[in-house]
Amino acid sequence: MIAKVEPLTTARSLRGPFDYRLPPELAEAGVGSIVLVPFGRRRLPGVVVARAATSELPPERLAEPIRLLGTPVTPELVALGLWVAREFCSTPARGLELVLPPDAKREPPRRASRPRRPRLVAVGASGGRPRLTGAQRRAVARIAAAMDERGGMELLLHGVTGSGKTEVYLAAAARALERGRGVIVLVPEIGLTPQTVSRFAARFGDAVALLHSRLTPAQRRDEWRRLRAGEARVCVGPRSAIFAPVADLGLVIVDEEHDPAYKHEGDPRYDARDVAAHRAAAAGAVLLAGSATPRPESWHARERLELPERVDGARLPEVEVLDMRGRGGGSGPLHPRVLDALAELAERGGKAIVLAARRGWAPFVSCRACGRAWTCPSCDVSLVLHRAEECLRCHHCGHAEPAPGECDACGSVAVARHGSGSQRLAELIAEAAAPLPVFRLDSDSAARSGAHARILAEFERSPSGVLVGTQMVAKGHDFPDVTLSVVADADASLRFPDFRAEERTFAQVAQLAGRSGRGRQPGRVLVQTLAPQAAAIRYAARHDAAGFLGEELERRRALGYPPFASLVQVELSGAAEERVRAAADRLGELAAPLLPAGARLLGPAPRFRVRGRHRRRLLVKSPSRAGAVAAVAEAVERIGAERGLRGVALSVDVEPQ
Repeated sequence: MIAKVEPLTTARSLRGPFDYRLPPELAEAGVGSIVLVPFGRRRLPGVVVARAATSELPPERLAEPIRLLGTPVTPELVALGLWVAREFCSTPARGLELVLPPDAKREPPRRASRPRRPRLVAVGASGGRPRLTGAQRRAVARIAAAMDERGGMELLLHGVTGSGKTEVYLAAAARALERGRGVIVLVPEIGLTPQTVSRFAARFGDAVALLHSRLTPAQRRDEWRRLRAGEARVCVGPRSAIFAPVADLGLVIVDEEHDPAYKHEGDPRYDARDVAAHRAAAAGAVLLAGSATPRPESWHARERLELPERVDGARLPEVEVLDMRGRGGGSGPLHPRVLDALAELAERGGKAIVLAARRGWAPFVSCRACGRAWTCPSCDVSLVLHRAEECLRCHHCGHAEPAPGECDACGSVAVARHGSGSQRLAELIAEAAAPLPVFRLDSDSAARSGAHARILAEFERSPSGVLVGTQMVAKGHDFPDVTLSVVADADASLRFPDFRAEERTFAQVAQLAGRSGRGRQPGRVLVQTLAPQAAAIRYAARHDAAGFLGEELERRRALGYPPFASLVQVELSGAAEERVRAAADRLGELAAPLLPAGARLLGPAPRFRVRGRHRRRLLVKSPSRAGAVAAVAEAVERIGAERGLRGVALSVDVEPQ
């Protein structure tokens, strides 16, 4: 018997699978088995992707696997890993590594280790699964009917903030389990995982497993094995949980489906939302994507289930847009109405959330005398002032240097600090809202393991206070006693040269607005902006997702952007600028004649350096996603065969975010 094996190597030029003769002692090695194989002068782990009775090579020329490794995966997951490799223009090995167990490259244990379950931190959990509203019952009934059809239906649960989407998820998961089928629940951030897990664990107990990157290796192995053995039937986690070994999948939930965190930044640059749709279709399961601010792609393509009102009947908070135009730098980053609202909060008690556009104290430092700006020596970006540490830091490579007291170019002490990050806002708010405690949540304050959940738990336990931070504070949190939300720089994301800028701005403002007024007290939202007439801000202030998405889809249709076209981006980087330029030019020459009809090749265009590496980018805009991916994949293969990528790293990003 012949095993066709994909060796787990990162080489893009390798084209498997390779045939190995199975000896009698390894005759049970089937699709999904992980084996140690001789490969040239090395020994590599590999995955059996198929079996065959014969090979094109004579048996005496075939090597034999050395031994089995790890716990095998199912043929379904093997097929999923290979699909990810093809769909996102990567290698089979990189696709397969996504679906392998945590012990994939180790020998099977002689006896099972004692389970070490991860500790669940209850943040915003609610015990007891309340009576559903009429809209919730209708949504659950439609989901259950779609499950019975086993047709791989894709549904969009569009509910205003506070409308009880999680209760629908829980009820739908119960319907799946009643039918003997498994459930995967995706959340966009690890920080949201404990909150979601606690809700599901309160309902389903030990049937719930948790998978994410911050578990210890032992915890990851134990949770993966519980799912593989069927001891757990519900898996909760961020994007990588879509590869969990859940058998007979009946329901895949993608919570906060608008969030760009579902896009993986490594190779393969998969989008967990696309993988979820593919896996659900393959299993005859229901894909349930939920959001108060859905992506235009989901709004356009999926059947919608509506939750138009908050579960407690409370009104959505009133939103006041504050025009920051014409305000001099000396007036500070906070509007007087914001300062007044914080003072009122301090007087009566309560909680507020303030969203900052950036972390740090000031995003830009320059000399008023000669104009010298402090930039990163390895990246073509400004250094950000972090006053608590009295340093300038690069948010791309981590370079740090002492904060300047004078200009080293002209000697002037007139060093200006421009803009306001989360650190500066936290200091100003601590003064304006004294004596209320201020909690800061950004990637600096949450850098230590467990800090994200700890900060949120402290804010929840405190009888009053202000939570200040970057976009982390606007993501899916449910704090009933928050009565004030503030967006400090609502149009910051509009300034990016990205066709998704309007979509992201709308989602960010609307999501933060939805954190306010979820309890007995009415909510208030203050939005500071230099662009009060921008469509994203106008619609967000009215909580009008349907209006915004309708207009946004028309704009994208006219300009030929997703969902009416597909984008495939190729980025090349290297230490030698000329080598990167030559490789990018050659790749463009190879790709252009391979593109499908109607497709356009944009670039190659230079991008700013990161970590000392020069970068260039090509972008394919095509009416056919499959055709664009195939063309880019073939061009990459050809340039690799020409050795045109020596000293140059390449990454392909299908539907870049």
